[in-house]
Amino acid sequence: MRRIAPERADLLAIVAEVFREHGYEGASLALIGAATRLGKGSLYHFFPGGKEEMARAVIAHIDGWFEDNVFAPLRDSPDPRGGIEHMIEATDSYFRSGRRVCLIGAFALDESRDLFADQIRSYFGRWVVHLAGALERSGHRPGEASELAEEAVAAIQGALTLARAANDLDVFSRALRRLRLRLGLPAKT
Repeated sequence: MRRIAPERADLLAIVAEVFREHGYEGASLALIGAATRLGKGSLYHFFPGGKEEMARAVIAHIDGWFEDNVFAPLRDSPDPRGGIEHMIEATDSYFRSGRRVCLIGAFALDESRDLFADQIRSYFGRWVVHLAGALERSGHRPGEASELAEEAVAAIQGALTLARAANDLDVFSRALRRLRLRLGLPAKT
């Protein structure tokens, strides 16, 4: 029976999980091949640049999701508070209420950081800039909005790490509840 070739987007999701579990350095082609059920030749067909190209493609895929679901609503929503609300909901959904590590954040912390520095910097920088813009449009002074945006993104990233370290997913949920209040949104019941 002939095997149907997987879609690149499906492969990216699988490869991303291998990177999340093993890090960039630990994610060998053997592990990636086992997870995707593809041999090295097939992997190189999809990703001629090897593991580095896979990681860049995964980062770009994640970045695209955040552009559509977090950055654009923050930037383009006529109701800035609604855009901020959407950011929190989308972030909670993407990170599966703290069950999923931020892969771009993980890459920022490991040996691979320098390989992907521009992509990492762009991702976090746009998040802070677009959140600061929404906060300004909702009434915060520019300097205050920038500091609050930086604090919010740091709180999300820190809560992901702490939830994983403590093996307590409620850490992430509690952090998002506090963040809602800090950003001037009503508390969720």
